[in-house]
Amino acid sequence: MTDQSQQIVPLDLEACLEGLLFVAAAPVTVAQLAEVLDCKTHDIEESLQKLDRTLTHGRGIRLQWHAGKVQLTTSPYIAQVIEKFLGLETTSRLTRPALETLAIIAYRQPVTRPGIDAIRGVNSDGVLKNLLNKGLVQEVGRMDGPGRPILYGTTVEFLQYFGLTSLTSLPPYENAVPIPGSEEANGLLED
Repeated sequence: MTDQSQQIVPLDLEACLEGLLFVAAAPVTVAQLAEVLDCKTHDIEESLQKLDRTLTHGRGIRLQWHAGKVQLTTSPYIAQVIEKFLGLETTSRLTRPALETLAIIAYRQPVTRPGIDAIRGVNSDGVLKNLLNKGLVQEVGRMDGPGRPILYGTTVEFLQYFGLTSLTSLPPYENAVPIPGSEEANGLLED
């Protein structure tokens, strides 16, 4: 039994955010969090950054950002332990063409299949279908123009697969290492 004369200590904003993100069934926006907690979005963003710094150092969970939404995910460093605990197969490997296609989409999104084909120099239909089935890329709209081709972008699953907290975690495009033997490595695709 608790003494009703005891005051309940109010939680700080960071703790409230951590709890809300823990129970959230899907990624949420800063505006949603601000509304629930009756706070300014600036205060929410500041507390999320503080929480992110806390979780980055030696913890089993991370904040992950995608398309203006945030969620809690497990740390990529404990993926093998989690897979073993859940009885899952080790994460499947992606083929070289799949990795090439993912890199193009990640850095150029939104991008069309003909845009991907032009960079790779080969038809990407099969690879793109495989990436869509794995949930690593998604259709994000249609381009205004002849035929209205589909635009593709990466997904939250893409971030989780590569252990990224957001697309800003990707190395800058200028520093990206070209794949040996690729046209980019030979200087043929310079912008």
